[in-house]
Amino acid sequence: MKIGDAIQSADWKKEKHAPVIECPDTVQAGVPFTVEVSVGKEIPHPNTLEHHIRSIELYFQPADSRFVFLVGRVEFSAHGEGTAFTSPAASFSLKVDGPGTLLALSLCNIHGLWESSKALAIG
Repeated sequence: MKIGDAIQSADWKKEKHAPVIECPDTVQAGVPFTVEVSVGKEIPHPNTLEHHIRSIELYFQPADSRFVFLVGRVEFSAHGEGTAFTSPAASFSLKVDGPGTLLALSLCNIHGLWESSKALAIG
């Protein structure tokens, strides 16, 4: 089995586990921009002790490379302890030198890994 075989994908508008990547479609080379990644934008994820998102990861794959590079990882730890519940959303600031693809992973403690991607152009 390969890790890719365990990763699920779906349209985030119809699936509460798929990460949503929000950022401009076109950015300026070498200029920082913000990428927001969240889970449950259209269909809220329960985020209870029994059922929650544990982490979000963001990767960038340059158009001229077959390799992906980890931009960042956020782990969510409060799943009902006391009265605190995390909201599965993360903000990343980055700059790129060329076009490519942003890839996001989210990990649900019950339903496993989910992915989504977004093309990024340079303007």
